[in-house]
Amino acid sequence: MLSTELRYFLAVAESGSLSAASRQLFVATSAISRQIRRLERDAGVTLFDRHARGMVLNDAGKLLEHRLRQSQRDMEVTLSEIKGLTAIRRTAIRIACTEGVAFDLLPAICSRFREHYPSVSFYLQTGNTRQVYESLHRGECDLALQFCLHPERGVQIAGSWPAPVLVVMSARHPLASQNFHLQDLSSYPVALTDQTTTVRQLFDLSCQMNGVFIEPTLTCNSFATLYHFLRQTPLAVTLCSRFTVPYDHHDHPLVLRHLEINHLTQRTLQIHLLPGRQQSAAITLFLEFLTAQLQQRSDHFSEAE
Repeated sequence: MLSTELRYFLAVAESGSLSAASRQLFVATSAISRQIRRLERDAGVTLFDRHARGMVLNDAGKLLEHRLRQSQRDMEVTLSEIKGLTAIRRTAIRIACTEGVAFDLLPAICSRFREHYPSVSFYLQTGNTRQVYESLHRGECDLALQFCLHPERGVQIAGSWPAPVLVVMSARHPLASQNFHLQDLSSYPVALTDQTTTVRQLFDLSCQMNGVFIEPTLTCNSFATLYHFLRQTPLAVTLCSRFTVPYDHHDHPLVLRHLEINHLTQRTLQIHLLPGRQQSAAITLFLEFLTAQLQQRSDHFSEAE
């Protein structure tokens, strides 16, 4: 995008002589010399100190070279941004996640991201922890988001946040305003996910370690079903994390309560990537946005507790 004079000027500045610039540009020495003199005439100053063994930039020439190099770098950055925006407009981001994450968290985050990049599309696939892990390693998704009980091998962890298992109930539930223990839940309808979920695994382990037996009133592999059962059964309770239930409970306020059981705290929400895979501009931007959103929500939970 530089004029002929400026291109020739930079070639001489870099190579140190007209003859070297001639070989680099495949242009006659006389033609380069004419363009350099024309540039100096237009600038009103000489740009080189001429010696028998070559040409060396003087102070004016150094200033011009610096500005031209800076302009080239700025142009390269701008072109990269333009190419990135074009790629973003054409990108569908594929996400694999566990079902609890897909209930409210990811739809909300995807919607907010599309406010900035409305042409981005998403393909969201849900499954249990093992299915999500396998989907990532088969290359069926660009990133995975799931609750984990331990570090997964063979993945790059792009972010991790505490996600303890909490008891969820209506704000009008008898247990909502008092301290209670695991055994107390047996007096109420308990809705649980199946044994493939980290929530159920930690709950069953907690019951076993505390000598408590609780038979679920409803078992389902979809948190959405448990959530609506909770809404329609005033005395029911279920379990999930603060990342799972919706932000807004104004119409039907919910309460999320801790049980003082160590096993229920041993869980994190993690973003997984496949190591060594180069990410597109759209995915890089979404990862930054997703990380910021999850950190914001995690900070909000910490302040509320």
